[in-house]
Amino acid sequence: MLPALNMAGDVLLTDKVSPRRGWVGPGDVVLLLSPEDPRKIVAKRVLGMEGDEVTYPVDAGNSDATKTVVVPQGHIWVQGDNIYSSNDSRQFGPVPYGLVKGKMSYRTRFGVCLNM
Repeated sequence: MLPALNMAGDVLLTDKVSPRRGWVGPGDVVLLLSPEDPRKIVAKRVLGMEGDEVTYPVDAGNSDATKTVVVPQGHIWVQGDNIYSSNDSRQFGPVPYGLVKGKMSYRTRFGVCLNM
């Protein structure tokens, strides 16, 4: 999620109830267990819900070549904001909804240094 989220200096408030109630939709940033390494938690933006058709460029540098996928039931389609350097559903496919652990509800920059 770089540059949208800064790994050092951002404070995130996440909601763990919304995913359990199904209150996650396109445009939301979610925290999920990585489908490739379940020891990692990643932040991605939801682009499609079950039944949605998602069209994405096959090569980020060439917008002419695209692929369309229908998101299967019980899954979501997630992508990182940095299209040129993001490991997301374009590589590992639709993500099971059960891997979603939270929905980001608030972000603030925390760069204040206190000298004592």
